Amino acid sequence: MSVQTEFEFILPKGYLDGEDQLHREGYMRLSRAVDEIVPMGDPRVQANPAYSTVLILSRVVTRLGGMETITPTVIEGLFAEDLQFLQTFYRKINGLVN
Repeated sequence: MSVQTEFEFILPKGYLDGEDQLHREGYMRLSRAVDEIVPMGDPRVQANPAYSTVLILSRVVTRLGGMETITPTVIEGLFAEDLQFLQTFYRKINGLVN
């Protein structure tokens, strides 16, 4: 049996990097328990629980445009619409939508 573990997406607006290059197409992998557990120990999450979203997404987004390393700083730099899109996409591919 084969399980799809990585899913392609296209951001509504896109991530604008430091060189004004726009990145819209990317991939997100399925989340594992560790992806949600590890961020809970981060001081930024302890100070602001909503920051866990940034850390989780930076772990599961595997590629964005030509970028293969997605850091929390990249996720922080997303437009609000794109952050909302990724949160919804994360919930959908991981079966967390009612």
